[in-house]
Amino acid sequence: MDLSKYNGLSETEAINILARDGMNELPSEKKQGFFFLFIKIIKEPMFLLLIASGTIYLFMGDISDSLMLMFAVTVVVSITFYQERKTERTLDALKNLSSPKASVIRDAMERKIPGREVVKGDIAIIEEGDRIPADAIVLYCENLFVDESLLTGESVPVRKIDWDGKQDVFPVGGEDMPFVYSGSLVVSGRGVINVKSTGVKTEIGKIGKSLETIKEEDTLLHKETSKIVRYAAGIGIFLCAFVVFFYVLIKGEIIQGFLSGLTLGMAILPEEFPVVLIIFLTLGAWRISKKNVLTRKSAAIETLGAATVLCVDKTGTLTLNKMELNVLYSSNSFFELDETLSKEVPSNFFELLEFGMLANKKEPFDPLEKEINRVGGFYIKNPNYKNNKWSIVREYPLEKGLLALSHVWVNEDMDDYVIASKGAPEAVLELCHLSKEEKENILNKVHDMSHKGLRVLGVAKGVVKRNELSENQHDFDFQFVGLLGFIDPFRPSAPNAIMESYEAGMRVIMITGDYPGTAQFIAKKIGIKNPDNFITGPMLENMDDEELREKIKNINIFARIFPEQKLKIINALKANGDIVAMTGDGVNDAPALKSAHIGIAMGERGTDVAREASALILLDDDFSSIVHSIKLGRRIYDNIKRAMGYILAVHVPIAGMSVLPLVFGYPAVLLPAHVAFLELIIDPACSTVFEGEKGSKNIMKRPPRKLRHSIFNTKTVIVSLLQGSMVLVATFLLFSYAIKTGRSEEEARSFAFMSLVLSNVLLIAVNLSWDKGLHRIVREANKVFFFVSIGAICSLLAVLYVPFMSRLFHLAPLHPKDFILVSIIAIISVVWFELLKKYNEIIKRN
Repeated sequence: MDLSKYNGLSETEAINILARDGMNELPSEKKQGFFFLFIKIIKEPMFLLLIASGTIYLFMGDISDSLMLMFAVTVVVSITFYQERKTERTLDALKNLSSPKASVIRDAMERKIPGREVVKGDIAIIEEGDRIPADAIVLYCENLFVDESLLTGESVPVRKIDWDGKQDVFPVGGEDMPFVYSGSLVVSGRGVINVKSTGVKTEIGKIGKSLETIKEEDTLLHKETSKIVRYAAGIGIFLCAFVVFFYVLIKGEIIQGFLSGLTLGMAILPEEFPVVLIIFLTLGAWRISKKNVLTRKSAAIETLGAATVLCVDKTGTLTLNKMELNVLYSSNSFFELDETLSKEVPSNFFELLEFGMLANKKEPFDPLEKEINRVGGFYIKNPNYKNNKWSIVREYPLEKGLLALSHVWVNEDMDDYVIASKGAPEAVLELCHLSKEEKENILNKVHDMSHKGLRVLGVAKGVVKRNELSENQHDFDFQFVGLLGFIDPFRPSAPNAIMESYEAGMRVIMITGDYPGTAQFIAKKIGIKNPDNFITGPMLENMDDEELREKIKNINIFARIFPEQKLKIINALKANGDIVAMTGDGVNDAPALKSAHIGIAMGERGTDVAREASALILLDDDFSSIVHSIKLGRRIYDNIKRAMGYILAVHVPIAGMSVLPLVFGYPAVLLPAHVAFLELIIDPACSTVFEGEKGSKNIMKRPPRKLRHSIFNTKTVIVSLLQGSMVLVATFLLFSYAIKTGRSEEEARSFAFMSLVLSNVLLIAVNLSWDKGLHRIVREANKVFFFVSIGAICSLLAVLYVPFMSRLFHLAPLHPKDFILVSIIAIISVVWFELLKKYNEIIKRN
């Protein structure tokens, strides 16, 4: 490679350009101060409620509960603060893709400089194993193949050619193009390039720029819970003010008024809601990690269970992202290899394998050449090129007009040279000087192989006298040996995972940069529906948003798609009301991963950029892990819904018993200590009992929940309010009975408090399932339920019958007959729901 004709920039010119354009890197976002982010985060009603509740407990003197809630605030703020930094880390990951060093020509001398100091106009030298430092034009190359999978997602390296001096448009990726891109890897050959774009102006830079503009959406559950919390807070403040007003203006009891208002505020404010979300999703992230799925954004687990569309990148997601030698063609016959190489290859294919290896380098970097050597070396125990007597005499690289390369070998025991050639089938056939009929017959075989998703290489052989080497491959007398067919095989787990996705009501869409024929072949193999219809990148380019939104309803294959078009597809699906999960592994997937409701990156093959932009990471790159994630997401949502229903139900009698006695002129029933005691039952019930409940058997046989369906739908609210109201009525009647029969204030309070505690335990049991009967629930319930129940009853007995505890809680011991009466009434107040379950079961059967 003659470098003397390239002078390059002068050092002075390079310094001036660097000062004008900046470093060849992606700029970091300006970091916001911690205090600014903290104020921004705690403006959320959920955080304000946590802080307010913690402050209430603090004023009440309950230091432990106050510290617990403040700790929850710290955890939530920390997690959110971490998410605010995600875009910055994504851009940092993009920076790491740039070459740490680059070889450039400046002042007519070759020198090494940091990749970040490369400027527009630099003449750079690239060789096998280099990562290209910037977007550039190829001025000269020899057998140059580049892996552009970071941008295109396709695993097959593409061939590059010299620039003709005319084309100045930079289409991303593609065979036989004179353009290379920042972050791409040179897998073979070498070349000289002229840098045209650096930093944010490169294709990787454009992706980084688009990531800055994409705003991550809040999860559906968080939006809904925040809305509920705001309503509850408003109602709570109003009722608190009413109670304080009642005591101060009517009874003239200022201290008692504020104490009762404080109790009512604690009773009605559902501070458990945000805590439940934190605990459920954090424990969900721990559970999902056992399935080799790392959670970067825990709230996305719940959203995944509601996903309606799964957009899948073919290469590395549905396929293994590696080219395997799959089909051999020689002597007018085919032979299909299996993955384990357990089949015995007929001897007439040995020559094809051996000359395929002879056309390689001895220590190849190119994945296709490595694969040829792997298979050939397995079947041919003593290949010629491994014999010490054989050595390469000359290499003929790819040429513009001839997409084939040849290696000339010599053996000290032979008088002649042996030539091995491989390349595009058309080029190899041209070298062999075959008849028209012979060419057509072989090209038909090539067409059949390509239609099956295979990448095809032709192999030829020749012999030449030692003194007759030519400068042109065309001058040799080649004989056609055969064809090698390579395929990127689909993952064995993919078909079953696709089927389960359909059963779960999810639609699967394949998005790939590969050709439609290859995409359709894979789609048919793994069971993607409607594989005959597809949209290509050029077709998509000519569609407006409305047309795409309409057509995307029935299209499941998108082929020859460019990076920015993936984002367009995701946005079209979202505009149609779909909840979109997107899988990917390359830089080109990052904007779509970030824009999707749930971005799922590949852990093993995925780039740092894809992982940083995603919510979930498949550590083992196993597509079936997504199905486990969906199942867990649905289970988490169901359990959150049960826990929220229980919270709503149990707060009705607590809040009611803070108000009703005042309305009827009775003494106050609940004091702050009583509410704190009930919270000791409610909190562990939500965070452990409901969280640990297993999903129903048909959880993956039902469609995803609709976007418009609220976690608190009409049925849930009515049932929860009815449950709570029945407990409230029973508790208030017991309290009234005690007062009217002459019991002391402490004894009457004991009636009501015992009723609330026992009813609370029963509410936990009946709400664990709205389908199963109480006997099945108790039999199948997780162990934590029994620990919570036994702990609640033992604690109740302690505050009733241990003198110190009863004085602290202003209670009095109950007679055994009273204990039995309260127990029966508490059971009746809840067990009616079991009759309703039975009725619903009969209706379903009929």
